[in-house]
Amino acid sequence: MTLAHKLAEERRARLAAERLLELKQAELFAANRKLGLHARKLSNEIVETRAEVATVRTENERFKSDLFMANQKIETAERRLWHSIETIQDGFAIFDADDRMICANPSYLVIFDELEEVAPGISYARLLQLITEEGIVDIGTTPPHDWRAAMLERWEKPNPEPTTIKLWNGQSIKLLDRRGSAGDVVTLALNITETVRYETELKAERQRAEAASRAKSSFLANMSHEIRTPMNGVVGMADLLTESPLTEEQELYVSTIKNSGEALLDIINDVLDFSKIEANKLVLHPAEFDLERCIHEIITLLQPSVREKGIHLLIDYDIMLPSRFVGDLGRIRQVLTNLLGNAVKFTPEGHVLVRVVGVDQNREAASFHVTIEDTGIGIPDEKVDHIFGEFNQVDDERNREFEGTGLGLSITRKLIELMNGEIWVTSEQGDGSCFGFRLTLPFAEGAQTEPCPLPEGISNVLVVDDHELNRQILERQFSTMGATVTCARDGLEAQEVSSPDIDLVITDHNMPNCDGLELAQALRNKGIDKPILLLSSSPRFAENDPARPLVQAVLQKPVSRRDLFSRLANLQNAEPDPVVAPQRPAAVQRNGRRMRILAAEDNKTNQLVFRKLLKTLEIDLVFACNGIQAVDEYQKFSPDLIFMDISMPKMDGKEATSKIRDIENDTGHHVPIVALTAHALDGDEEGILAAGLDHYLTKPLRKPEIFERIADALPNEARDPFPVEETP
Repeated sequence: MTLAHKLAEERRARLAAERLLELKQAELFAANRKLGLHARKLSNEIVETRAEVATVRTENERFKSDLFMANQKIETAERRLWHSIETIQDGFAIFDADDRMICANPSYLVIFDELEEVAPGISYARLLQLITEEGIVDIGTTPPHDWRAAMLERWEKPNPEPTTIKLWNGQSIKLLDRRGSAGDVVTLALNITETVRYETELKAERQRAEAASRAKSSFLANMSHEIRTPMNGVVGMADLLTESPLTEEQELYVSTIKNSGEALLDIINDVLDFSKIEANKLVLHPAEFDLERCIHEIITLLQPSVREKGIHLLIDYDIMLPSRFVGDLGRIRQVLTNLLGNAVKFTPEGHVLVRVVGVDQNREAASFHVTIEDTGIGIPDEKVDHIFGEFNQVDDERNREFEGTGLGLSITRKLIELMNGEIWVTSEQGDGSCFGFRLTLPFAEGAQTEPCPLPEGISNVLVVDDHELNRQILERQFSTMGATVTCARDGLEAQEVSSPDIDLVITDHNMPNCDGLELAQALRNKGIDKPILLLSSSPRFAENDPARPLVQAVLQKPVSRRDLFSRLANLQNAEPDPVVAPQRPAAVQRNGRRMRILAAEDNKTNQLVFRKLLKTLEIDLVFACNGIQAVDEYQKFSPDLIFMDISMPKMDGKEATSKIRDIENDTGHHVPIVALTAHALDGDEEGILAAGLDHYLTKPLRKPEIFERIADALPNEARDPFPVEETP
């Protein structure tokens, strides 16, 4: 091998070694770089780990600090809770699921004084045994074993009922136990000694109050009876005196006696009603009744006072509102009588208007407003808010002439509230008052008074009345029925506005310048033959007037919707209604035996009054002075009707009636018995009728009521006892 060749190989070897060295250096650089990156990453991880360790160490320190604070708070809370438990007056204890005491406050442990065994760890059963053995609890005559068994049975229930035990010293402890979900029990022992004592005193006070209430009710019943009995003689004799020939001065005396007696009875009734309401013993007796008829009946009773004062008494009953409802007619009548009576009493001139307006209704019931408006003396503003108070009257110079208890409006308000209604008043002194109330009552079953369609051919109506308000009422009613209405203030104006287009004339009777019958004569003279209806406050005088045949009908004023609708329905025949004399019932006859009446009454004055009341009747009348005589006379006399006083010596009316009914059970013959009583408290009627009597009349006796009962009891074989003019 040549030298050159060897040098070339060495050069190639050196170059290869250099390349290998460069490669290894590159690999070493890469490895160093990778190692540096790994070292940096590892360094970062170490830093992060150190930070995390520091964070954990910090959190651990914070947790230790929080735990320390929490433990301190728990210790403080436990200390405060236990201090609170120790300071409460009532006993407190906790038992575990095995019924062993965990802890108890001093109030719980005090009854076990000097019993070292009573401490945490003692069982509930052992506590009961110690209680009975040491005589801590007064268990009366109950055997200790039975008492402990009952207490353990109660304790083991999931929710033990509260129970009260009595300690040896008379203290009463109420035990309230609550079992937790884990079976542990928290028990409270409440000292209710003062509560028990208070309840005992309260019970005694209630018994005394009830006794006082019974005594008060008894006193009121006796007062009512004792006053009504002599008042029966006073008012009865006054009634009889009015039927005898008297001078003008004597008539004044008799009228004063009668009015004073009736005023006294009104006061008695007010006091009794107020007492019943105050004691929450007034009970409503719902029944079917006709509201519109009720109002008209009250108006009829007030007509004498109205005519004497010369004021107008008007009714505006919503023509679309039914009139038959279910309610306590007696109490509704009392409310209306109080409000209407006050309105008439405090109205020296002008008018009193009763307005009934339907507010809301469905198929079952209706709500309505009843307002009584007057043009009287009014009420001062400062007195309006007190007008419904007890014993309150508006006291000034103008109304001191009006007497009364001051209870009427208070009773009225409470009656309305008892019927779930509301009452109000608006008034302006010198310009009259308006009292109103709202009631919601269910409808009575059966047909209602419905507005009738106007007869065919009647579309134009002439209304004649000198009172503007009455004209407005009639105009609104006929307009509601679809008529075109023309109004006139009197007969002269009616003649001016009348025309052949008028189909019906509604005219008042008593009017200035030209009254209703004179108007009828004038219209007939003009050839107007259309129907005329006359409204009169005194229909009897109109019926006797020679011009009566000129009108189709005479209607009582204020006219009821029933009468108005009935007359309108009969207007198809334009001929005047014939004047027919009242017919006697077919059952009444003028021959046969006399009717036999037995009256049981121990008071001689009342016997005299009763005899005089019936002096005009053709009857056989026998008196009994007590219940024993009444039963004897019933068997001997065989009466057709018995009037039975309730309060009589030896045997009262209830017992006598019971014995008569026992006799009738064998004979099968029932005799009507009417109670005559001076008792008028709520519940008296029910008690009397329950004793077998058929009817109930309170004293003082009223002649029409007595005659009505006699007419109802008249047997077919007896002759009519009533003279023609006294037929009831």
